[in-house]
Amino acid sequence: MKDRRAASSADNDIDSTFSSDRVAGRADGVAFESEDFRDYLYPLDDPMLVASRELDYQQFSADKESAPFLADLLRYWQGLYDEPFEGVTTDGVVRRGLYESTQASVWDAEAAAAASVVVDLLPAVRHPIDAHEWRAWSNPEFVVHRVGVRLEELSDDQVTAVLRVVEASLSPAGFTKVTGAMALNGMLGELVEVPRVLNERSYWFSVFGTPEVGGTWGWQLFGHHVAVNWVSDRGRQTCAPVFLGAEPAVVDGAGLFDERVHLALDLAGSWDAAQRQVAVVYASVLDEAMPQGRLHPADERHVAGAFRDNRVIPYEGVRCAGFTEEQWAAVRGIVADCLLQRDPGPMLALVDRNRDETWVSWYGATDGSQPFYLRVQSPVVLAELDHHAGVWLNNRLPARFHIHTTLRHPNGGDYGGVLAGT
Repeated sequence: MKDRRAASSADNDIDSTFSSDRVAGRADGVAFESEDFRDYLYPLDDPMLVASRELDYQQFSADKESAPFLADLLRYWQGLYDEPFEGVTTDGVVRRGLYESTQASVWDAEAAAAASVVVDLLPAVRHPIDAHEWRAWSNPEFVVHRVGVRLEELSDDQVTAVLRVVEASLSPAGFTKVTGAMALNGMLGELVEVPRVLNERSYWFSVFGTPEVGGTWGWQLFGHHVAVNWVSDRGRQTCAPVFLGAEPAVVDGAGLFDERVHLALDLAGSWDAAQRQVAVVYASVLDEAMPQGRLHPADERHVAGAFRDNRVIPYEGVRCAGFTEEQWAAVRGIVADCLLQRDPGPMLALVDRNRDETWVSWYGATDGSQPFYLRVQSPVVLAELDHHAGVWLNNRLPARFHIHTTLRHPNGGDYGGVLAGT
């Protein structure tokens, strides 16, 4: 067997970050190989690691901008960022009135108090509630937009104050997911010995509006594999867009997204032949039947990531109108696991209301033997889970231990639109 750790980053043949294998169609399936991410560690003397080790995050970002593929991607992202916000749709037309009856419990007193402390400590964290910078978030390790304050440039006490805002705003499970992804980023930086680029504080934080009980305000945290946008309006909360991922996402058999993966596989395993035939859109995550452009070197299969605020994403797969109660419970559980706010009940009620217009699409085998892509999509929610190829690990094909997830509220519901009654 080939020593996977002997592979060099020179094998990345789109540029120094992305290999062509991640977007090349294959006639055969993509089977999981080793379950242990350690089998895919680059040698510490690999040229990519050595070069990155000498740079801080700003120098690293400037170096990345010189790569032709990324330079083109950044120009494309800037064009998307400059567009007026409308929201994700299925056909380019925003449906109105979907969120008018959204109600929620009042949870923001503790969060507002914590955010007020941060605003006093760090005036540079502030932006107007309607600032365009809401849409500046991104998830790569290289910096696209510098918004607010960077945690690694703060004191320990200041970082503690920022994380107190996050903890006071999110559910305990949501806070664990967010800080878990941040910790895994730090672990990756230590493993590859590039801690100035990848660390537990490689994140930007901003406060939008004036944090006060019953007011309209929010915060944003973003960086490598983490992007969270939280808004409170008259005590009601929403949290979207959300991007969470990890490389590695599975360490010694325990994964950051285990519950979501298990629910997804349970759902897929419950489909009868007719349901499976329409739900499984592509036989593998690199199915050669995919149309040109469906696979993207940076996003791979997920479609709702950074700067995709206005993307047109048609439904595909199987419609949940014919699902059993057990199957719908699995779909609902997947969505619930994506919701980070303290009280997900109002959003889940909207998801239930739109059950007959909810679709599930799947790429890959449904028995857990292969990487897969899952999307749950309705007029009010879009949630994705995608297995990815390596960036800082050298698996050239998608693996169990590199996962990206997204959450959006379509039709203008992102960035607090849910609460505005869009």
